[in-house]
Amino acid sequence: MISEFDIMSISATGLTAQRLRIDVIADNIANAETTRTPRGEPYRRKIPIFAEYLEMARAGYKLRGVKVVRIEEDPSPFRLVYDPSHPDADQNGYVRMPNVNVLREMVDLISAQRAYEANVAAINATKSMVNAALDIGRRG
Repeated sequence: MISEFDIMSISATGLTAQRLRIDVIADNIANAETTRTPRGEPYRRKIPIFAEYLEMARAGYKLRGVKVVRIEEDPSPFRLVYDPSHPDADQNGYVRMPNVNVLREMVDLISAQRAYEANVAAINATKSMVNAALDIGRRG
């Protein structure tokens, strides 16, 4: 049986995971034009990898929420843009640009924001149910 506190705890892990996802997306958008990193290559898009957060219980594993297990770099190729005046242009005038598609990032940002809001709504609904139960107990 799952308690109200379990629901709030699970939703809190969702809030944390989605907040990190939003931060990663913001970092991707901010670096969409970064052609040179300390490694000497263009910025590479980052992707957070989620997994279920399980805890050992008497009857096996118990779901405790979600967690970010790692942040990976997107292996897709860099974009090539013709700009011979750019300081990072090659001998043919092409610049390797980050593999960040700002439109895709914005769609992911909307998805992350809605998932965050859904977790907030779950917490608020749980609080309302607990308060209603307490009110019933006080009247009875």
